[in-house]
Amino acid sequence: MHIYYPEIKPFQRHQVPVGGGHELYVDESGSPDGIPILFVHGGPGAGCGKYDRRYFDPDSYRIILFDQRGCGRSTPHASLEQNHTQALVEDMEVIRQYLGVEKWALFGGSWGSTLSLVYAETHPERVLGMILRGIFLVRPQDLEWFYQGGAAHVFPDYWQDFLHPIDSSRRDDLLSAYHEILTGDNDLLKMSAAKAWSMWEGRCATLRPSHEVVESFSKPHRALSLACIEAHYFINQAFLEPDQIVRDAHRLSGIPGTIVHGRYDMVCPLDNAFALQKAWPEAELQIVREAGHSASEPGTVDALIRATDALAREILHEEDNLA
Repeated sequence: MHIYYPEIKPFQRHQVPVGGGHELYVDESGSPDGIPILFVHGGPGAGCGKYDRRYFDPDSYRIILFDQRGCGRSTPHASLEQNHTQALVEDMEVIRQYLGVEKWALFGGSWGSTLSLVYAETHPERVLGMILRGIFLVRPQDLEWFYQGGAAHVFPDYWQDFLHPIDSSRRDDLLSAYHEILTGDNDLLKMSAAKAWSMWEGRCATLRPSHEVVESFSKPHRALSLACIEAHYFINQAFLEPDQIVRDAHRLSGIPGTIVHGRYDMVCPLDNAFALQKAWPEAELQIVREAGHSASEPGTVDALIRATDALAREILHEEDNLA
């Protein structure tokens, strides 16, 4: 079974202005002359984590990480101003041009899979290949499942803590109720709601309980940006047209793709991946038997690293044939 590549430090860090008062944190690690690959983190609003460089062979890849608008080390923190999907897609283009990259591969999980797909459908000529995990199509049924009671049937104990910040009279529309608190002026109530929102996601993310994952989600800095930005996006259907990703999947034709999805993913159920693969039949779907949603579960780590190794071999083989 494959495990994480050794920990490495960036060889370059950047603060990239993208307009609207936003400045994005970007770093590069691995080989400066390697295959450019962009790590697209989840949430929206989660920011990058300490393991995110370690899915890639540092001798093969030029690994590019960035914190999306309002989260991680990007500024201003938790800002919702001019923060929407189309802006994030164009931010990726700004980063690509800033770093002098002609084409790159994309690696994204959960919301990172959503954003990677929208970017690839917008700029297919810039994408060498994609490795996507925990597919999230942001359909109404996906939001209903996780934020209005579907997953509650599996985690009724955790669900009670998610309900706690919301008055019983508002629980028929939890997304709207949370959004109202998280965009309000009561900072104490906002932080309490943000922690409840983020903890719900962290607790449901793994097949087996993971203290490390829950602790990561419960940190106040991350919880605030995750909850505020997710609620902002989800109340607006992620600023996407109905079924946009599947509708436009024909634009992915010719792009190599691997889809990795946990069998017991309770955050983004497996039918998301099935719907995508049906619309994008060139992509290979790998179902990880003993895994939930998190990228850190052993079977998922193994599948993702096998996929990045395989993509590197494929791209380098094509380059050798063209030489």
